[in-house]
Amino acid sequence: MTMVQLLTRLLSSGLRSRRTAKGVLLSALLSLCIATQAIADEITLNLKDADIRALISTVSKFTGKNFIIDPRVKAKVTVISANTLTPEAVYEVFLSVLQVHGYAAVPTGSVIKIVPEVNAKQGPLPLSTRQDTYLSDELITKIIRLDHVPASQLVPILRPLVPQQGHLAAYNPTNTLIITDHAGNIRRLLKIIAGVDRPDSDELEIIPLKHASASELVRILNSLNTGGAAAKGATKKVKLAADDRTNSVLVTGERSSRLRMRATISYLDTPLEDGGGNTHVIYLKYAKAENLAKILTGLKEEGKRAKASKVKAAPTKVTTGSVISQNAIIQADEETNALIITADQNTVKNLKAVIRQLDIRRAQVLIEAIIAEITTTNDKEIGVGLAVDASQRDSGALPVGVSNFAGVGDLLLAALGDAVPTSLPSGLSFGIGGEGSSGVRYGALLRALQTDQNTNILSTPNIVTLDNEEAELIVGQNLPFVTGSFTGTGSTDPSNPFQTIERQDVGLTLKVTPQINEGDTVKLVIEQETSSVIPGTVELGIATRKRSIKTSVLVDDGGILILGGLIQEEVTDTESKVPLLGDIPLIGFLFRSQSTTKSKANLMVFLRPSILRDHRDAAFITNEKYNYIRGIESEAYNEEDGSFGLLDSAAPRLPPIEELDRSKQAEEKSQVNIDSDDSDWDEDDDGFL
Repeated sequence: MTMVQLLTRLLSSGLRSRRTAKGVLLSALLSLCIATQAIADEITLNLKDADIRALISTVSKFTGKNFIIDPRVKAKVTVISANTLTPEAVYEVFLSVLQVHGYAAVPTGSVIKIVPEVNAKQGPLPLSTRQDTYLSDELITKIIRLDHVPASQLVPILRPLVPQQGHLAAYNPTNTLIITDHAGNIRRLLKIIAGVDRPDSDELEIIPLKHASASELVRILNSLNTGGAAAKGATKKVKLAADDRTNSVLVTGERSSRLRMRATISYLDTPLEDGGGNTHVIYLKYAKAENLAKILTGLKEEGKRAKASKVKAAPTKVTTGSVISQNAIIQADEETNALIITADQNTVKNLKAVIRQLDIRRAQVLIEAIIAEITTTNDKEIGVGLAVDASQRDSGALPVGVSNFAGVGDLLLAALGDAVPTSLPSGLSFGIGGEGSSGVRYGALLRALQTDQNTNILSTPNIVTLDNEEAELIVGQNLPFVTGSFTGTGSTDPSNPFQTIERQDVGLTLKVTPQINEGDTVKLVIEQETSSVIPGTVELGIATRKRSIKTSVLVDDGGILILGGLIQEEVTDTESKVPLLGDIPLIGFLFRSQSTTKSKANLMVFLRPSILRDHRDAAFITNEKYNYIRGIESEAYNEEDGSFGLLDSAAPRLPPIEELDRSKQAEEKSQVNIDSDDSDWDEDDDGFL
């Protein structure tokens, strides 16, 4: 808006109202103080005894709002502003000016009516909700629902805080208040109502203790609640809870009962007469008393060393206070898994805080390993044997000649000697032979053998252990290995020969230590070993094949990680021949033997850890494995004769898991005991007194 446009508007307004030339000039001069320099989105308001209608017109032009002015709206306004204002700020100042002069703005559709404030509450004012935000001087209607105090009792209290033009009424059927006032004043009334509308019977008091133990004091007072005091109604509606961290007692209930309980607590919260320490017995739930006693004793020794170092470094700065007293006595009772602590009250409180954080249920880890080994061996062998026997000639003994490859010669000699061989070589053996007129016998034998061997070994060992606890699983055989022998000296027939034998485990060994880290990541220290007897080595002495892995890895909960593997392929070609004769072309194959061995081994080891944080996770895994075994059993079970496979007699079967699970029955029995005597239940530590 330019200055010329502003002067033209003011002059036109003055002429329409039939003002005098002097009045028009005065209004124009005062309106010029609104802005010395007009800008697009900001304006400076500086008015002195300006007509309120001129202000309304200026605000309408600047904010883009439409106004309808009541004929009764007449006033001279003064506004002083040092800074430029945005359209929102100008409208908020405009509402404040209206409120000061007793007028109000009532939105109606696309227009805003400017009427006297005394009549504004009868117009269509906006109804406020929790999500709505209004300007402080905007006139609104608010409905407030009370929870504890009757609405009619608050009307005489809040009425002096509501202006005469406002409205305040109570609706008793729904216990609500209806208020029509400026938004800023309604917000102040809401804070007052929130402080008044509170239940007196459920007020909470926190009573800090100086000498007594909060949990012990609550136990004593709860026992009084279940006894004669409760029967008389003295502390019937009081609830107690202990906060061991601040050593405070929380009390809620009726005012009179709380006062009596506070007096009882003050009487019991007295120091010991001799000023010495007291003895506490703390029963542990999960931790081992012997291990925990070592930790707490170590804290005391560490505090002693720290105190000694401070004395040596700066004697003037040493304080007499200590977190754990050096005179504290900490002992463990293994039979009851309890700690016995004799110390002052401050030391006992600190030790209990440490014990409470250490004596927690530890998570368990299920480790599932998969060891897959696939071995393939292919052997091919072919050889020819020749033999000549002239020992039966009458002219005398002549030498015997034979070529022996892979036992072919032995078989051929046995055949020429008309004797049945004691052992036959593997494979196909085909021979020819005869006897000449001179009595010389001869023969040839062809032997061919091909061996294919495939081995598939799959092992899936599973083991469950506590967090940070080592576990070991061994599945195998304990075999004897000869380490020495004694046959005697100086005699061919010793009277006391003997052998020394050492037994070793051969099979599968899994040793693992899990550690659960943040983010459900498990660190595993693993030692895995797989060993087996090599076939065909028992007669010569047991030989074993061994594969082992020793490593530390990180695996996510439920994730699978490969630990290691072996991929090995070996090819061996062997050729045996008679020198010179085996190299003769074409007929050289009669004097040689060839064999080829191909072996391929694939070994992979996989691992999957699963965190079992509570009994539900453990029960789920157990049920899954148990039902899997029962499923395999059901496949082999013969329903007709009640046997497995070829067994004739009836064999026992695994019962359903529900018949073995006693935890649910124990929970039901425990719930019956709780329901039968709820008064003995201690809500502080979830246990019976």
